[in-house]
Amino acid sequence: MDTLRVNFGGFIPISTVDWPGRAVCTVFFRGCPVRCSYCQNATILNGEDFRDTEEILALIKESSLLISGVVFSGGEPTMQQEPLISLARAARAIQLGTAIHTNGVFPAAVSALLTHGLIDRVALDIKARWERYDNLLKYPCVDAVRETLALCREAKSKGELPEFEVVVTLFRGYEDEVPVIAKEAGDVDLVLQQGVVGTVPPLSEGEMRQIGDRLGRMIKIRTREGGEVVYEGSRDRWAARER
Repeated sequence: MDTLRVNFGGFIPISTVDWPGRAVCTVFFRGCPVRCSYCQNATILNGEDFRDTEEILALIKESSLLISGVVFSGGEPTMQQEPLISLARAARAIQLGTAIHTNGVFPAAVSALLTHGLIDRVALDIKARWERYDNLLKYPCVDAVRETLALCREAKSKGELPEFEVVVTLFRGYEDEVPVIAKEAGDVDLVLQQGVVGTVPPLSEGEMRQIGDRLGRMIKIRTREGGEVVYEGSRDRWAARER
């Protein structure tokens, strides 16, 4: 493993929520070019804490007997392409699965992971319909996110990416965004994630179920109260899955 420097945001040795169905460790990369008002990790969007990748790999190895994978999150992990690739390669070398949580702003990094066969799962956060994107994020990134979506959809269809989901963090008043995003996502897994911000009451699981009815397709719903459920749309069948 080449020793590189990573702007480090934190580490969770064991998580059962960052990769549904698996116990994993989570590595957070510091820094992100966009500024979502609801970001759960706002404290690591800026600043510097550079560490050798060997130090981060040592943390991963300490957890390796209890986990089956590593999730790279942030911040935005693809912002640091070379350290990300190095750590993903090292994780694969010790028989761990690899995943990223990404906003899709750096498609070249995602492409490199796919090209080298270093990624098992991508969770792509799509913020809004394309027409609102750049103004909402105050950063010109809509074309990059669309490219990342296309890359991952193609890799999934070819069997080169085992797991791919589009995640929509949904806030009250923006329910009409979902059908538009769902159309862009196509037949990949679509997740409606409960958005919580300020004093605005978050959408309930039942309300997101009603949104799913409009889509006529399977969706995943994630809330603080209920964890993750898989909902089959208008067929009115629920399948709870422990996270």
